[in-house]
Amino acid sequence: MKTILDATSGSVLGIVGLFLVLLLNDKACDAGITSKYVRRLQASIDLPLDSPHFSIPPGHNAPEQVHITQGDYEGRAIVVSWITPSPSRSKVVYGITIGKYDHEATGSVTRYTFFNYTSGYIHHTTLNDLEFDTTYHYKLGNGTSAREFSFTTPPKVGPDVPYTFGIIGDLGQTYDSLNTFQHYLSSKGKTLLFVGDLSYADNYPFDYNVRWDTWGRLVEPSTAYQPWIWTAGNHEIEFRPDIGETVPFKPYAHRYHVPYLASNSTSHLWYAIKRASVHIIVLSSYSAYGKYTPQWVWLQTELAKVDRTVTPWLIVLVHSPLYNSNVYHYMEGETFRVQFESWFVKYKVDIIFSGHVHAYERSHRISNVAYNIVNTNCTPILDDRAPVYVTIGDGGNIEGIAGNFTEPQPAYSAFREASFGHAILDIKSRTHALFYWHRNQDGNSAVGDSYLLLNRFYSA
Repeated sequence: MKTILDATSGSVLGIVGLFLVLLLNDKACDAGITSKYVRRLQASIDLPLDSPHFSIPPGHNAPEQVHITQGDYEGRAIVVSWITPSPSRSKVVYGITIGKYDHEATGSVTRYTFFNYTSGYIHHTTLNDLEFDTTYHYKLGNGTSAREFSFTTPPKVGPDVPYTFGIIGDLGQTYDSLNTFQHYLSSKGKTLLFVGDLSYADNYPFDYNVRWDTWGRLVEPSTAYQPWIWTAGNHEIEFRPDIGETVPFKPYAHRYHVPYLASNSTSHLWYAIKRASVHIIVLSSYSAYGKYTPQWVWLQTELAKVDRTVTPWLIVLVHSPLYNSNVYHYMEGETFRVQFESWFVKYKVDIIFSGHVHAYERSHRISNVAYNIVNTNCTPILDDRAPVYVTIGDGGNIEGIAGNFTEPQPAYSAFREASFGHAILDIKSRTHALFYWHRNQDGNSAVGDSYLLLNRFYSA
């Protein structure tokens, strides 16, 4: 599909024209588009356990399932996590030259049981006081089993720092998941915003946690080299009192650490970070969020301290979408919307990414905050202060595509398509960013939707 951005590539005049056209479109609610593209509706099938994408690295007690995430509030720390089959030190050696590791850090180790499964030894080590915009090389393990990787820290936080994020949700570990993942590997994304539902281990009897291990190996070609910013989804809950498992989020909490304490959160399920010119807030659809609850109190405080002169872009990640015109999971995010939408409008959140629905949808800038029970103002309206809502739960998981949209398409919905894919958010300056959604298109990555995002603080 040719997009409006394709037509202006290479032309300064064209880009200026595009900016003006989309500025006007940002203030007008044109008829939405339901894509005519029809994806083959064959079942999504998990990769077999003996897939080469699930290979265990060679050597005695070799580190595996390596993944990193931001380890502090502003981007000068990285949490390195990995698993070994046997006990070992949680030590990372690192430096700016390959093979010359003049720094080391030691962290902690944990493991867990889930029904009849016992995890390997899960290591989490934080590398602190890193230099901004610097490539570091790091090594895990010893001798012939040692493994080496690298990552690049973000630029120092500031208002005009360009940066590129990838966005994926509801990935799973099917052949379609692999397609999505490999397309993302070839993108220019520097940090991935993951909007929940990782392994889908809970789709198996007794939440077969071996599928957590295979998922960790599948995504390691990216997660070991760039931070993935984690959001918990419903498939991470794994509350199974029928088999004696009564601690929600147990496997997820042991495997995926996040820097929640750095933003004064009391839970790993909601937290915030700054990265380049962006303030990112991660929320939990599946934790209490009513008035006076810990998440409600924390979000009220966090939104109030966002400084748009330092981080002009404000992004929210939450698994269940607030606006969704798909039949699947329709209205599930409604109580969350009622609770927080007025705050998102008040603080001019730029964009909210969600998953949960296994399709793609982008909204216009709309709000529905006027309704007060006794009036009739209960229809979403255009609102320059409001976020764009993007549902991107189309990673390719075993549950398959959500191919049934409600009809007619609601006025707030700008574009929707029942296909698998990923997205890129390319921030250019404090005023504008380019957003692309890439359809997998049966093996060929294609731009299915594009949008010029105008910053709410500087452009509204």
